[in-house]
Amino acid sequence: MKQMAGEHDKPKAGEEKPREVSFEQSLAELQQIVQELEQPGVPLERALELFEKGVRLSEACRKQLVEAESRIEILLKRGQKVIPQPFGPEQK
Repeated sequence: MKQMAGEHDKPKAGEEKPREVSFEQSLAELQQIVQELEQPGVPLERALELFEKGVRLSEACRKQLVEAESRIEILLKRGQKVIPQPFGPEQK
């Protein structure tokens, strides 16, 4: 069976991903995937490869965001009560 591009870095069932990729790197790779998928004439098999990789990257980004949100909530915890605070670039 032919090995797909990037298949060597795909974790096998029951294995952990060998290296942790930053959120920013994953997001940039997702943007590249979207750009490639938007190009006319992408072969079906290549589109499926890209879609599968995009789903994995999207899930990894989602997990990193959930972890970041949890860390922020822990930092903002006051006694037994969590006080959610908006988080954005305008706040420093």
